[in-house]
Amino acid sequence: MQKKESYTSLERHEESISDDVNPFRIPPDCNNLFQMLNKERSLKKLEHQRKMALPIHEKVTHTRRMTQSRLMEEVKERDSHTAVSRTPQQENPSRRIYMLKDLNIDKGSMKEYITKKRELFLMEYSLTVKRGEIQLLEQKAIEEERKLTRAEKFLEENTILFEDFLKENDKNSVEAINIAEQETKVKLEKIAEIKKLTSKIVAVKSDIAKYEDMLNEYKKYEEFLLMLSQSERCKSTSSGDWKHTEKIKKASTASHRRSGGSREILELSSSRETSSRNKSSRLSIKTPALETDSSDGENEPELFFTDPQELLNVMAELEEQTLSLIQNTRDTEESLEDFKQTAELTQKKIESESKQLKEQTDVMMDTIQRETEKTAQLEQRCQLFGFGKNKPDDQDNTLELLSGKVEEVFRCCVGETAANLSILQMLTTIEGKLVELLENAEMIPRERMSIAERAQEKERRIRLRDEKIRLQMMHQEERQRKAMERSKTDKTNSKKIK
Repeated sequence: MQKKESYTSLERHEESISDDVNPFRIPPDCNNLFQMLNKERSLKKLEHQRKMALPIHEKVTHTRRMTQSRLMEEVKERDSHTAVSRTPQQENPSRRIYMLKDLNIDKGSMKEYITKKRELFLMEYSLTVKRGEIQLLEQKAIEEERKLTRAEKFLEENTILFEDFLKENDKNSVEAINIAEQETKVKLEKIAEIKKLTSKIVAVKSDIAKYEDMLNEYKKYEEFLLMLSQSERCKSTSSGDWKHTEKIKKASTASHRRSGGSREILELSSSRETSSRNKSSRLSIKTPALETDSSDGENEPELFFTDPQELLNVMAELEEQTLSLIQNTRDTEESLEDFKQTAELTQKKIESESKQLKEQTDVMMDTIQRETEKTAQLEQRCQLFGFGKNKPDDQDNTLELLSGKVEEVFRCCVGETAANLSILQMLTTIEGKLVELLENAEMIPRERMSIAERAQEKERRIRLRDEKIRLQMMHQEERQRKAMERSKTDKTNSKKIK
């Protein structure tokens, strides 16, 4: 009965799912499903307990249970074939209930049923979702079609407006082109007029500049003539008329003796005067301002020169003076250059001599310092050597030895016999010789000094090496001698022990 109730609840649940729209709605018989599962578990447990409590002859083995299950499956297949072969009219609900009564619904069939139902729910849900999406897309398509129609209308209106705008723009452009052509014509005419006026202005300015240059030149000539006239008047008042006439004659003779170059200069000056007269006449005709200047010039003082030859003679004298002055300036410049060269040479000589003297002073100071240090060291050694140890006899002996050593050094350094010289005199001569040698060494070039130093260093190394070899040989001989002595002593000791 319980199984029948569970299956009836499942059928009701299926009908409710088919009637509902939402597949994920919780069915009303969901609690009955869980109750059915619990009941199945409890029934299985009771069945298991019952089988365990049966006596041994009633218990069934695993193979028998398997055969029973296989037979049950065959019966189910047979029943399913018969159900397919039968018509739906032949199926009776009472028979269906009767068949379900004998069937054992196991756990696997329930799981399959649940999974199938779940898949069915999911399929229905996906169908509903897709249908909703299809509806939304259809609505959007309708809205887009409406928008397209509106956009087409707007485009048509805009095209009409744009065509009108283009027509107006064409009209305006044609009018603007006509106006621009007219303006360009007017502009070109104005530019041509401006060019003509500017050319006239430039010509007038050039004429004004020429006339100004000419005026300045004439003013300079005027100033020069006034200066000459004043100087000549002063000379005439001081020396007299006859001297002036003699000077003029001499100047005229000198001017006749001058070369063709001076004649050319005179011709140029005369041509300038004639041109200046012509230009002055032109200026007086053209400009009224120059007429006023000429009227003012009438009030100016008169020139001293009555004849142009006098002016030319004065010019010749001035040229001679300028030539003499130019020659004098050239001579002074040459003497200055010679003086500069001699000064530079003397400066270089003085600098070189000062450098040499500085170097010599530095060398002398170094040698003096070294000698003072040596004397101080020698004094200390002498004090230490003779501090309360040597008696007068010993001191005399040491002095004799020192005098002998000093004489040997004197002979080696000076090469003379020290017969009538004292020890101090010999030492002073040795010191002077050393100073002279040091000065000569400083005067020797550095390259030669470096070569000599290398040679001395090489000799010193060779000498040290020979000395070292000699000491090693002596040490080796000493060791051999000691070894021989030890061997002899060992032999004597061994004989005594025997």
